Amino acid sequence: MIVHLDADAFFVSVEQALKPELRGKKVAVGGRQRGIISSASYEARACGVYTPMPTTRALRVCPDLILVSHSSGLYGQYSRQMFEICETLTPQVQRNSIDEGYLDLSPCGFKSSEEIEMAVRRLQQKTWDQLQITVSFGIATNKLVAQIASKLRKPRGFVVVPPGTEAGFLAPLGIGKLPGVGPKTEAALAERHGIRLIGDLAAGPEDELRAIFGAGWREMLAMAKGIDSGSVEIDREDAKSYSQQETFAEDIGEVAAIEQVAKRMIDELMPAIRADRKRVRTMTVKIRYPDFSQESHGRSLDVATDIEASFYPLVGPLLRAAWRKPRALRLVSVRFSSVEDGPAQLEIFAQADDKRRRLADVLDRLNDRGRASVVQHGHQLGVRPPREAPGNE
Repeated sequence: MIVHLDADAFFVSVEQALKPELRGKKVAVGGRQRGIISSASYEARACGVYTPMPTTRALRVCPDLILVSHSSGLYGQYSRQMFEICETLTPQVQRNSIDEGYLDLSPCGFKSSEEIEMAVRRLQQKTWDQLQITVSFGIATNKLVAQIASKLRKPRGFVVVPPGTEAGFLAPLGIGKLPGVGPKTEAALAERHGIRLIGDLAAGPEDELRAIFGAGWREMLAMAKGIDSGSVEIDREDAKSYSQQETFAEDIGEVAAIEQVAKRMIDELMPAIRADRKRVRTMTVKIRYPDFSQESHGRSLDVATDIEASFYPLVGPLLRAAWRKPRALRLVSVRFSSVEDGPAQLEIFAQADDKRRRLADVLDRLNDRGRASVVQHGHQLGVRPPREAPGNE
């Protein structure tokens, strides 16, 4: 059995873990000036706030929204702790992104589905007890169905799909629940072809599906029937690269907002690189369009480093080199490679880098202790609500 883990409103949940007075309120993590919402509580979502909505618009649709600044490095630390808790159940853990992953329970020796369910429920409770964040789980025979199941009853969801019931489980769900079917595709399938439910797709004639989906029709049909042969890919201790990606709820075309997202990914990845006592030399930015075509561009520094500021100037040029079509984006990712061991040995600008590293080490330690991090850079800025009137930020 495969388990999909999906943290609930992850960035907001971490902020609420540190500030319990924010629980149950309309809260979002994002920057005020030319910023976007990177995470919203479920109370805020009920008012129409979503990611990656521009912050100015979010404040218009939800005037009493409590806006919290992005805490650099903190979310990466919570993510590592969350997955370390998962590894107490099984060594087969795939960290898919900062807040999602897969667990393969086959090495655990469970003898029944009841044992599996009890073990995962204990894992859900353990995550709450240790981190004070809520996580949703989906359990199924493959990654595809487990992922869909985990997202059905958030927050704190728990959905089990017994073996042999995959197609029946998916059939009554909207076609938009399948990976890769966005709002525009969902609307087009309904209006032009009458395909509204996953079951409609599963029952479609092959010649019709071929005409609709082209070369990918077999893959779409397999997904609709709950068939997926993908295996859980284990993270190795000696990482050859570090990466993070974000798929937007709605396509976004503002360059400044995308740059802000990419820089925040750097902020999340670098503490992990330092924790592993590694340095990296190459950064690659990848973008994906709504039609799933994608482009990437990378650049290497002369000397490997573990300092965020060394890579910030590369974000804009790499994004422009990859983003050549005048279209909004569905996804952006940042990947660090050319990984080297040991502390950096820089002869040029060694004093300045040493100061930056000492500051970074201090902030990493603060994050390890669960304290709010210090804002160092403009892309992290966002005005925090005044203490005496948190709802009027």
